[in-house]
Parts: sequence; C-alpha cells; structure tokens
Amino acid sequence: MVPIRYNVRNLLVRRTTTMAAALGVGLVVFVLAASLMLNEGLARTLDQSGSADTAIVLRKGSDSEMPSSVEDKAISLIKVAPGVKSSSDGQPLVLGEVVVVLFQDLANGKGKSNATLRGMPLDRVQVFRPEVKIIEGRMAAPGTDEVVVGARVVGRFKGFEIGQSLDLRKARPVKVVGIFEANGSSFESEVWGDIEYVRSAFGREAVVSSVRVKLESPAVFDGFEVAVERDKQLGLEVLAEPDFYRKQSENTSIFIIAMGTLIAVFFSIGAMIGAMITMYGSVAHRKREIGVLRALGFSRSAIMFSFLLESVLLALLGASLGTLASLGMGLVKFSMLNFTTFSEITFQFTATPEIILRSIIFGGVMGVLGGFLPAIRAARTAPIEAMKG
Repeated sequence: MVPIRYNVRNLLVRRTTTMAAALGVGLVVFVLAASLMLNEGLARTLDQSGSADTAIVLRKGSDSEMPSSVEDKAISLIKVAPGVKSSSDGQPLVLGEVVVVLFQDLANGKGKSNATLRGMPLDRVQVFRPEVKIIEGRMAAPGTDEVVVGARVVGRFKGFEIGQSLDLRKARPVKVVGIFEANGSSFESEVWGDIEYVRSAFGREAVVSSVRVKLESPAVFDGFEVAVERDKQLGLEVLAEPDFYRKQSENTSIFIIAMGTLIAVFFSIGAMIGAMITMYGSVAHRKREIGVLRALGFSRSAIMFSFLLESVLLALLGASLGTLASLGMGLVKFSMLNFTTFSEITFQFTATPEIILRSIIFGGVMGVLGGFLPAIRAARTAPIEAMKG
C-alpha cells in the first residue's frame, strides 16, 4: 500500500488546484447541509408545539385547524369523555380555540404575507402551555381587544410592536400589549387574542377551529379517541398533539428536502467534474512518479487505491469546509409559508451530529465518484512508458 503521507504531500504541493476543487465540493456540501438543517429546524419547531398528554380535536377530514369547525355543543360532549383531566377546582381541562389567517403588510414594505391569529380563553393559557412566558409588556386581558405577539414575528409585520395596533378586519383593530416566547415552538410565530373578540370579528360565533384536551396520561388517549369518534353525527377526529404537528410539517419538509437535494445534485455534478479534471491533471503530471512506484513493486491495485484515496481526501477537505460554513446558518432565522396552513412560520437552521456526518459522507462519496476514472488511468499506466514520460 502506498503511504498516505505521499497523497497528503501531493495535495499540499498543488495548493491552488487542491483548494479550487475542495471549494467546489464544499459549496455542494454547504447546500445539502443547509437544507437538512432547515428541515430539522422546522421539525423541531413544530415538535416542541405538541405535548404527549394533550389531544387535539378537529372536524373530520380537516388537515389543519383553519378549515376545521367544531360547534360549541360538541365541546360539552368532549368534556365528559373518558380520560379527560380535571383542574384543581374540578373543571375539565378542555380548551376551544379559533385559528384564522391575517393578511398583513410586511415591516420591510415588500408586500404582504399571512400571519396566524389564535383566539383563546386567555386566562387558561398557562394551564395548556406552561412554557409560555411574557418577555416584554404583559399578557392580554380576557374579554378585550388586546393581543400578544410571538417573539419570532416581532418586526416581521407592520403593527406587531408593543403599543401598535393592527386591524383584524375593517373597523376591528386590536392593540399589541405584550410579546411572548414559547420555548422555540411554532406558537412564537402567532398572534394571540381573546376568543370571543376574535370570533365576533370573523363571524364565527358558537364555533371553534379546534379543541385541546388535557388527558390524565398519554396512556388513556386510545380510549378518549374511541369515545369522541364513536358519535358519527359529530364528525370529529382526534389526534395526539405531537402527531398533529408532525403532519403539519410533512408537505413543507418534502419541499425543503427535495429542493435542497435537487440543487445539491446539480452542483455535485459540476464539483465532481472539477475534482475529476484535477485528478486527471495530477495523473498526467506524475507519470514518472507512477513509474517509480511500479518499479518499487507497488501493484496496479495499490496505485489505483492511492489515487482514489487522494481524491477522497480532497473531497473530505471540501466537505469539512462546507459543513463548517453551514454551522454559521444556525444564527439565521428563516420565515416561509407552511404548505399545510398557508401561514408564515419562523424557525432556525438546526445542526445535529447526524446532519454533519451525512454531509461529510456525501462529500466523501463525491470524491470516490470523481476520482474513480482518474485512478483507473493511473493504475493502467505502464511502468516503462511512465519512466519515458
């Protein structure tokens, strides 16, 4: 086997071509890693929105809260279903919410986008979402035209700062009195207001979009589901909150991964061609070295492996640079439309050890593919012909 230091020395001698090829590979790996990190950030943001001991009830056939409609009389039946947890005062922990979309002006003046407005009984927020905390201002008062805004959309839309007003509909303004955080969940991309005010503003009296139910434990979910879905006249569907939010991310996740992979594949073709040209050039300029190696007794397979290893080392260098650069994306917040709810959600690029490993392996595979043909050519070089060159 040809010593590895021989390959390292050759890469160092040809610094310019080595770095050019490595940067090409690095760009591809950066794109792939960034798309994987973006998908991971979306998944974590939505996963953190769900609790294992909470069920969500929707109108059967609804793929999100916005098109769903549950009548108030159905909430009374849900409250007496088996497995529903009660508060210290004996009241069932059941929460009806209204979810609508606001078409708002962007703060940068570049058009409009959709923001999610959630109407709820504001005095019960902490019971269902204990992770929520007001970081500026105060919580909106129940029964008023006040709202609080998630930290991730502050500054994204006009009117989302404390003290400012925004119109829900014509002549139905609300005042922003606080900013909240929710442990990085998707709720931080929403606006929250009093349920009765929101229902009145959008003409949705006596109905809610969804019903959240605190269960005695995750183990009673199946019994609760059967009890609620048994009544076909109600036409309701029950999902565990984590499963619900996982479904919310599916379409957007497919889009992110498909686009990232497609771009990475096209870029990788160019990068592999660049690595191949580099290695072919290396073989052409090192014919004498190849002849010496063959004269010293190294087999064709040893030389082939040596040149292939050199290509892989070159690609791994680029992959490491690309992966390292992608980690800087963790400081970036990204807003995009959720393709299920068609409202904006803001999340961060999130790196994991698995993503880093997959990205580096992808770079290594590029090195194998790009260096295979040049390695075969090096192995086939005849010793006498090489010594003459």
